Amino acid sequence: MFFTLRTFILAGLCLPMSLNLAEAADAMILWPSDWEVEVLPQTPSTPDHPSVQIRQRAVKKDQNGDPAMVVELTQTRLQPGHDVNVQGVLLEMRKAVQVNFVHSGFQSVCTRMKDSTLSEVPAMETTCTITQNGAHVMTQTLVAAANKEMAWSLSYAGSALGYAANKEEVLRIRDSLRLSDTP
Repeated sequence: MFFTLRTFILAGLCLPMSLNLAEAADAMILWPSDWEVEVLPQTPSTPDHPSVQIRQRAVKKDQNGDPAMVVELTQTRLQPGHDVNVQGVLLEMRKAVQVNFVHSGFQSVCTRMKDSTLSEVPAMETTCTITQNGAHVMTQTLVAAANKEMAWSLSYAGSALGYAANKEEVLRIRDSLRLSDTP
């Protein structure tokens, strides 16, 4: 079965975000003007799964109008007293992405999870290289972070060329991210 790169990128980003692994209140992202930004619909809240409060996706397109890079941030408020195992969350995100790629006919290899930060919040991250028939077709970075009130996930992915061409810009966007602890 043939998948377009657009379908592949969106599937890779949507799956981990659909797990409701992260939530928050007031995240602030300063998007460059050449990125198309979409605020995604919120899911209804249940006692076991609080609703996602902020979920944004931004796409930077190449000269042909195809996605070169996709960035998605999800934030969720935690239940009082709930502690997040950030390493466990990132492991589940990585596993879901890898299973999705395998089912789509791709192979993926991810770096070891490493300590990081998202804004000033302690985080963990991993980067996966996705191949098809031995050819590098996509790169995706997954980041999970949490404090006592909120949890966040950030994913950025692009075609092999798109990721390389836009990585520094995405890192500047990531560095400009401001997360708020206030409801």
